Amino acid sequence: MKLYGIPNCDTVKKARAWLAEAGLDYEWHDYKKQGVDRDLLASWIAQVGWEKLVNRAGTTWRRLDDATRAGVIDAQSAIDLMLAQPSVIKRPVLDHDGKINVGFKPDDYAAFLK
Repeated sequence: MKLYGIPNCDTVKKARAWLAEAGLDYEWHDYKKQGVDRDLLASWIAQVGWEKLVNRAGTTWRRLDDATRAGVIDAQSAIDLMLAQPSVIKRPVLDHDGKINVGFKPDDYAAFLK
């Protein structure tokens, strides 16, 4: 199991605490420091769609200029933006046996990890 995110994100902190309380071991991947690659993003998009991965509610998205935001219209443009601005990736992303869960809600994690 691998958890992707950035350490100072409150939602990531909640997910990490939940996993620790549940006694579940995971590998941590800070995609601001360690990055993400195009193939990984493409595999995530194949599972959940690019719309779910682009965090339009976050500060990074809101700081983008209108033209950049308007240019995110498909998987390719979303990947290009996520590679350039990893903080725009919705977080956390939990990979368990090749399947992913995006975001964090305790009930969703419990069901996902059964």
